[in-house]
Amino acid sequence: MFERIRILAGNRRWGRKLPVAAGVLLLVGLFAGSAFTATDTPVVPELPAPAVQGSPEKGVSLAPLAEALKPSVVNIRVTKVQKTGQMMPGFPRGGPFEDFFERFGPRGGFQPYERRVQGAGSGVIISRDGYILTNNHVVEGAQEVMVTLDSGREIEAEIVGLDPKTDLAVLRIQGEDDLPGAAMGDSERLRVGDYVMAIGNPFGLGHTVTSGIVSAKDRVIGAGPYDDFIQTDASINPGNSGGPLFNMQGEVVGINTAIVAQGQGIGFAIPINTAKALIPQLVEHGEVTRGYMGVHIQPITEALAKALNLDERKGALVADVISGSPAEEAGVKRGDVIVSFDGKAVDQSHDLPALVAATPVGEKASVKVLRDGKERELTLEVGRLEAEGPEVKTSVAEDTEGKWGLRLQDLTPQIAQRLGVDAEQGALVTDVEPGSPADRASLRRGDVILEVDQEPVTSAEDVKQAVGDKDSVLLLVQRKQIKQFVAMTG
Repeated sequence: MFERIRILAGNRRWGRKLPVAAGVLLLVGLFAGSAFTATDTPVVPELPAPAVQGSPEKGVSLAPLAEALKPSVVNIRVTKVQKTGQMMPGFPRGGPFEDFFERFGPRGGFQPYERRVQGAGSGVIISRDGYILTNNHVVEGAQEVMVTLDSGREIEAEIVGLDPKTDLAVLRIQGEDDLPGAAMGDSERLRVGDYVMAIGNPFGLGHTVTSGIVSAKDRVIGAGPYDDFIQTDASINPGNSGGPLFNMQGEVVGINTAIVAQGQGIGFAIPINTAKALIPQLVEHGEVTRGYMGVHIQPITEALAKALNLDERKGALVADVISGSPAEEAGVKRGDVIVSFDGKAVDQSHDLPALVAATPVGEKASVKVLRDGKERELTLEVGRLEAEGPEVKTSVAEDTEGKWGLRLQDLTPQIAQRLGVDAEQGALVTDVEPGSPADRASLRRGDVILEVDQEPVTSAEDVKQAVGDKDSVLLLVQRKQIKQFVAMTG
């Protein structure tokens, strides 16, 4: 299991850790209305036609392609102010140096101060009038952003818009006419095995070209709610963050973002189609407005599919519906399996957040769900996701001991308050026997069982009666503020 993502900046003193559900990764920064008009369409460099669509002929140099594309790639140097401090020695009152230190120095203890630190990253010019696409983590919190063109000229850049949820940012430089903007391709058309080229600023060395293939698509690495990365073996290193991943037609198909810290040949890029949908909002408003549905979802495992009598492991299982949300008003219920949203298939649970987020606020969207083995179609009016508000969230997932390995007790209001759960009734898990069915289902002390086979339970005795001698049961479990379904097989 991956343990964390670490952001690098400059000499790594900008590092901060983020929990994830999946290896140790590095974000590789060292250290709706459009503002684009027809005249701002990026200039496509005149490129040699590839010998074979999507792959260079064996032995053919990539030099002409690299030479044509390098002018569209920029190096980014960022200055931030880092708050820090140090412990200072204290001096007793009444001593011979008291007056001096009272007037000229600290009396002791932790003394905070600020210092300027620098980091580096990459970016790609996306319009002739100076708009640049890069990573949010490269420039977020920066007091100064300097962009170096391929010509060597250094220009101060303005941060136009930031989107931390997708780790994208748009900058702008002025004072240059007819900049060599890169053409944006279609990342959906990429196939595993297609050749790609990365250009960037690894370790602050300046323009560096590497090549490889698309190793995988639709990767979820735990970086955020809209994970959908392109995996490539084109060499990506700290400082490549924000730089482009090109196909063999010279089109940008991704923005290089993360690497596996202890792996080789494993890098990740944000699909350019994700960026294309957000750039107009970032340019016009400086931020992104997203659609809001109001459900907590979880992936469908084999055990859950069996417990729910599903023929396929497709869709997003609704573990909870937020009160007053568009989903509740549309009639979405806990236990529904969402298989399509606004006419687009939801094959995996992580497909849904991106589909909802990309839907305009106020638009009516059809939601197809499986409920009790039957398909139903609901109509939902998409709400607006507030900056820190709820959205589509993905859950990661005395006794019945002998068979199930569970020890339970009735949930009381006092216990619920202590555990931070909003349930009023249910059965509290007080112990789990190692190696038992409950242990294999990842139940643990402090979980609260709210339903058995989609029927509410109010006490430990209810749970005992409901599970009985069944071979498998479907539990709805609340862990702190998150509800999720758990399939337990005897």
